[in-house]
Amino acid sequence: MLLYWLIFGGVALMSYLVQANLQKKFKKFSEVPTSSRLTGREVAEKMLRENGIYDVKVTSTPGSLTDHFNPTDKTVNLSESVYNNYSIMAAAVAAHECGHAVQHAKAYGPLRMRTALVPVVSFSSKIVMWVLLGGMLLVEVFPALLLLGIILFAATTLFSFVTLPVEVDASRRATAWLESSATANATELPMAKEALHAAAYTYVAAALGSLATLFYYIMIFLSRRD
Repeated sequence: MLLYWLIFGGVALMSYLVQANLQKKFKKFSEVPTSSRLTGREVAEKMLRENGIYDVKVTSTPGSLTDHFNPTDKTVNLSESVYNNYSIMAAAVAAHECGHAVQHAKAYGPLRMRTALVPVVSFSSKIVMWVLLGGMLLVEVFPALLLLGIILFAATTLFSFVTLPVEVDASRRATAWLESSATANATELPMAKEALHAAAYTYVAAALGSLATLFYYIMIFLSRRD
């Protein structure tokens, strides 16, 4: 159990540092305007058009770092600080979310897998903590309940790891397009890449944190026999 807590502590520290780095990068690159002077909305609309995508709408969504692509209603949702901003960060984030729209249009395998897992993870997330809590309390008399909780939690862990290639590929598509379209020049492109890398690390930290937690519940289940 000591080994687990060392691993969990390391992952928690890494998650904190990654989030702090993302906030730092977001603030820094949100203050650097692009030479193209295109807002996040304009960048998104341009990238969609140049990839032959005309059925996806670009909208503004409240909050910070709430940017996402919704394949259900085919919308690229940009946070308020990205939608009307013409900074390096706004361009990078907008292009990244459009990268997901391109993935969807091209039926990118990992994205299809992640989308298929959404209903399972949505259901699991609603009950998994209650099942795990009950399973830990009743582990000696009803171990199957904890095992069920572990299976449900494993689904969310799998989702976290499937998300990694999806996010990395979206960033790759974003940076390639920013360069080819001259939306970001030679000086701005490295900054856009740096911003997207900082965001990608948050998904790595989340996946590792989920895996560490999964191992914790597995160890509890196995230790009942000791």
